[in-house]
Amino acid sequence: MAVKVKLPTQLRAAAGGDGEVSVEGSTVGDALDALYAVHPDLKERIADEDGTLRRFVNVYLDGDDIRFGEGLATPVKDGAQLQILPAVAGG
Repeated sequence: MAVKVKLPTQLRAAAGGDGEVSVEGSTVGDALDALYAVHPDLKERIADEDGTLRRFVNVYLDGDDIRFGEGLATPVKDGAQLQILPAVAGG
């Protein structure tokens, strides 16, 4: 399935400046693995060594937080949009 991955400004440097990347995958995890294959530097910013999402990284599939679905096993439809949003803290 073709999936568009939207990247926030703070991750674009690790993606060669790209704000949106088209990848293939049948699940969120597959799509992210395809993203990492194209832009390997993103993996260390988004996932732990075992491939699980870092706790401060939020991923939305067509506007829905994947943590309330099946996580990385959440199926994606053709033309779906993933948005990656690292949490921001400050004072």
